[in-house]
Amino acid sequence: QVQLVESGGGLVQAGGSLRLSCVASGFTFSDYAMGWFRQAPGKEREFLSAIGRIGATTRAPDSVEGRFTISRDNAKNTVYLQMNSLKPEDTAVYYCAASQQHFYMFVQNLEADYWGKGTLVTVSS
Repeated sequence: QVQLVESGGGLVQAGGSLRLSCVASGFTFSDYAMGWFRQAPGKEREFLSAIGRIGATTRAPDSVEGRFTISRDNAKNTVYLQMNSLKPEDTAVYYCAASQQHFYMFVQNLEADYWGKGTLVTVSS
């Protein structure tokens, strides 16, 4: 059974940091590109970052560039999102996703094979 389980969300004050984790099971994690997305209330899902099988990463969108960093540990079947200098507008549900596509194709079409259920991040002002 395939699972992606996010954790690490919660309530944090503006300027603070959180590290989200996403643990994968039920598939060969190292064969998949991984990504992080978020969705705020009333807004469309936003792509944040992706990482290839051996660590290639995308440039983050301007909204989080320089503050959010994706990484992965294939030995632990885990992908991380380090979030620094958090702002109230970062409040959202954060999702991880897995794609068996080549990393560059995943970044182009953002089509994932598997999705987690999300973890809520709330940033207070």
